[in-house]
Amino acid sequence: MPPREFALIGLGRFGSSVARTLFEAGHSVLGIDRNPARVQAMADHATHVVEADATDEDVLRSLGLRNFDVVVVSVGTHLEASVLITVMLKEMGCPYVVAKASSDIHGRVLQKVGADRVVFPERDMGIRLARSLSNDNVVDLIELTPEVSIIELEAGGQLLGRSLRDLDLRARYGVTVLAVRRGSQVVVPPAADEKFRPGDVLVLVGGNSGLERVQALAAG
Repeated sequence: MPPREFALIGLGRFGSSVARTLFEAGHSVLGIDRNPARVQAMADHATHVVEADATDEDVLRSLGLRNFDVVVVSVGTHLEASVLITVMLKEMGCPYVVAKASSDIHGRVLQKVGADRVVFPERDMGIRLARSLSNDNVVDLIELTPEVSIIELEAGGQLLGRSLRDLDLRARYGVTVLAVRRGSQVVVPPAADEKFRPGDVLVLVGGNSGLERVQALAAG
């Protein structure tokens, strides 16, 4: 991805993590927070940081946020402030606004006022942790939609010593093996006759019900 311009409004744990990651990836990052300590802490981890009240429309306009590729509103615990900021950003023509929500109701309000994407960091992390803890073979999980996910699954049980051709996961369960991580090597895409070995980590995508059945094979 070529370098893009991002603005982060709210530099708490979530906002600062997003800002740092984008900055380290080579993107231009503007961080905004009304807390001087947070602004100071991010001085070396963003292109620019500004101490400002983002609920002030004149401040938002003066920062030229409509010219940024993406603006992330990460003041998720302050419902009124996040909704107000989202409304103002969309009214001034920001092309893509991502807003953090702290509850389903908060998320629905943000969607109704124009947020292009609403994220639930605490809820999503809780779901990922619970699903990984419920199955010893699951290394990581990314929920693409409520019905479809990508998981990293350690090969075990009935998967060991068998190939993609033998298992026929796509036809049986609607699950596709995107890659196999074997030590420091990543096999993309794995050959149909590639047999899974102990320690292999499979990167799978599919419906959650199908993925659960493959997890059962790995555990059995």
